[in-house]
Amino acid sequence: MSNFVSVTRDGGVAVVTIDNPPVNALSFHVREPLMQALVSLRDEPDVSAIVIACAGRTFIAGADITEFGKPVQQPDLRAIIAMLETIAKPTVAAIHGTALGGGLELALGCHFRIADSQATLGLPEVKLGLLPGGGGTVRLPRLVGPLKALSMIVSGTPIGAAEALAAGLIDAVFDGALTGQAVRFASEMAGKGGPFTPVRDRDGRLDKVDLAAFDKAAAELAKKARGLAAPIACAQSVRNAMTLPFEEALVAERELFAKLVAGDQSRAQRHLFFAEREAAKVAGKDIVRRKIARVGVIGAGTMGGGIAMAFANGGFSVTVLEATQEALQRGLAMIDKNYAVSVSRGSLSEDNKRQRLGLFKGSTAYDDLADCDLIVEAVFEEMAVKKEVFGRLDAVAKPGAILATNTSYLDVNEIAASTSRPQDVVGMHFFSPANVMKLLEIVRAEKTAPDVLATIVELARRIAKVPVVVGVCHGFVGNRMLAARGTESEALLLEGATPQQIDRVFTDFGWPMGPFQMGDLAGLDTGWRNRKARGQTAMIADTLCKQGHFGQKTGRGFYLYENGSRTPAPNPEVEALIRDKAAEKGIAPRAIGADEIIERTLYPMINEGAKILEEGIAARASDIDVVWVKGYGFPVGKGGPMFWAGLEGLDKIIGRLDHWHERTGKDFFKPAPLLRQMAETGAWEGVAS
Repeated sequence: MSNFVSVTRDGGVAVVTIDNPPVNALSFHVREPLMQALVSLRDEPDVSAIVIACAGRTFIAGADITEFGKPVQQPDLRAIIAMLETIAKPTVAAIHGTALGGGLELALGCHFRIADSQATLGLPEVKLGLLPGGGGTVRLPRLVGPLKALSMIVSGTPIGAAEALAAGLIDAVFDGALTGQAVRFASEMAGKGGPFTPVRDRDGRLDKVDLAAFDKAAAELAKKARGLAAPIACAQSVRNAMTLPFEEALVAERELFAKLVAGDQSRAQRHLFFAEREAAKVAGKDIVRRKIARVGVIGAGTMGGGIAMAFANGGFSVTVLEATQEALQRGLAMIDKNYAVSVSRGSLSEDNKRQRLGLFKGSTAYDDLADCDLIVEAVFEEMAVKKEVFGRLDAVAKPGAILATNTSYLDVNEIAASTSRPQDVVGMHFFSPANVMKLLEIVRAEKTAPDVLATIVELARRIAKVPVVVGVCHGFVGNRMLAARGTESEALLLEGATPQQIDRVFTDFGWPMGPFQMGDLAGLDTGWRNRKARGQTAMIADTLCKQGHFGQKTGRGFYLYENGSRTPAPNPEVEALIRDKAAEKGIAPRAIGADEIIERTLYPMINEGAKILEEGIAARASDIDVVWVKGYGFPVGKGGPMFWAGLEGLDKIIGRLDHWHERTGKDFFKPAPLLRQMAETGAWEGVAS
């Protein structure tokens, strides 16, 4: 019928095959011929059953999100599903790969669903700031029950075929030859005769859940939403499936969808969706990647152990090197303990734990790194130490091995110059805990070879990291902007704000925690060491560090952590210290509002982001957004700092920066030329993707 939808016959069973690579998205050029095919087959007397299948590596993986926010071209997905439900002969969705979003909603319009044993199914729209808009919140509860549907839709996390079968979402699971199995299944169903009940008319599971129990579960999920509208709307829409007639629930779902799709939160989350994919693109897509089979990690401490686990989790053999046998055993024991915690939580099986531990090899000899294709150092953050390590690697690493530094701040060009092969050196800045955190800043040095960069970007995705390529400067993108964000923190304290007040402004904004809580969690000594290396000071934080108060690990920092508690409590000694230091400087405390705190912390960060773009340290404004959302907890619903700057208004930000520059004389408030340029053009066009 078209290049995207074809129909074949196997006896009395018609097989409608969608072929819209790479993920069979439900674009208009698919929907139109799909509707035509289904209408024609519905009325053909020689057709006893219909199978909907997909070519390529997956079933329909969702709608075409580039169409969101644009006038809808008919037929839309809802019209196709509504028509599908008028077909009296059995309809079967044959699911392989993934059935996500609109793909699963289309499958819910069929009488039956069968799946390959490796298939996954889900409604992940919440991750784009949306809810399923094709009836998913109203039909899914009728198959799996409201509580299971609530969990699936609010989390957006897909489930496997076995779980889907147990839940009632699919009717059969097969291994291989799925279309042939679907034809046999459909023929068998047709042979049994009808009537075949559409999912919309299956109300039996809706009455089995007490509404109070549902509301309690929804309230628990709402607590985790952190101000995001989509999870709450998802829960409301599933509740409507229980309390409203089908058609009314369907109308209510669409109204909620329309409100979300027009809102800033969904715009922000859709921006991030595309930004992640754009960040993973590097010039020269035809570059031949280097082969990576064995990875070496130097250092078995918290960071080195986490990096080693990240590679083992990705299926790589890992050699872990430490200076002493004692340090090595301690590090390997911590890795074992971390995996044991995953087993106890049910996120990892005992068999998988053994398999992953079997990928580790410990050593105290640099010669044991000679067979590694990639070696990542995770040693102390001091240039002399890093250069010594790379000098030793230069002598033992095989030709073509990639040598990576996990530095957070240091000059990768200087590190590379300590080897005879600077073209093989690259920065791989993992975030702690490295086996959990998604972001990987990939630092491109002056002489880093194009195939090295392309290899590491691809490798990052293989170990479930989100790669962003950045240039060399102190702190790269993330930590450089973090320093700008924190520049006024102590000034705000001395002028009258408290740590808990500033942190509360941040959490109200949507951050998981504020800067002082974060400092206590990370360890105040980390920033202290970095400041000393650069000849900088921070009056309050430095005093706390000199007293041995480093945060959670010592029980005292900006907050108190009594009896091993991780919950921060106000620290009267810090409040007294702030008053004393303010008095020494002749600063009279005053009331400071939330707007001022935002202007003096987040606006300089935006300004620094503009400077980073001017210098070419980041290729796109959207790359900066990915770094900050994936690595530092910038609120997802605000799309990252540069996207949020557009929402906030660049003219407003520049005006307030000018105000604070004039009032304080501090240069970091002086708006970057690019910031003014972008304000004149009205957006980040030409810089942001």
